[in-house]
Amino acid sequence: MKRGAILLLLLLLVLAAVAAVSFLHDGLSARAQPTALEASVANVMRKLAMPSRARSTRNPVADSPAVQREARLHFADHCAICHGNDGGGDTPIGRGLYPKPPDLRGSLTQNRNDGEIFWIIENGVRLTGMPAFGGSGDRGSGEDSWKLVRFIRHLPALTAEERVEMENYNPKGPEDRQEEQEEQDFLKGAEKPGAPEHHHH
Repeated sequence: MKRGAILLLLLLLVLAAVAAVSFLHDGLSARAQPTALEASVANVMRKLAMPSRARSTRNPVADSPAVQREARLHFADHCAICHGNDGGGDTPIGRGLYPKPPDLRGSLTQNRNDGEIFWIIENGVRLTGMPAFGGSGDRGSGEDSWKLVRFIRHLPALTAEERVEMENYNPKGPEDRQEEQEEQDFLKGAEKPGAPEHHHH
């Protein structure tokens, strides 16, 4: 038997054992936290699944304030729903995923090279909530994803002002939109000349 086939067989056996332990421990609940063994196996599998060329690919997009802002607002609109504006992953959707989204500010992400982060954005990660975004913008050039890599590198230094700006670009549900409209209507009414003043007792 070839060495590669033996390694694959061993990996499959380990995965089966991890799946069995996880199932017996928590069933199929997405509320559970992956065991240390499961997280370790997933990390090894992710590395094996990533093409070697991804590790050596350099970011062709130069960093600049304009690139950072564009990527920041793109992240707020597309990524923050799971990862949070700060990249920490502590969101209602993020908490409900299994495995949970990684803290993008942490070493697990920040120690990856740019090509690996780009590959994950473009191709997603199987059996997680991370979809593949490749080919969705700039006619498939990947430019949006490379800009996101620049922003992900900046996440540990994200400022309060940047987070506030991002909040304006987060997707909003019907209740949020209604609340905003009511606030705007109230403010417009208060700005009209001769609008009656409301006194609270």
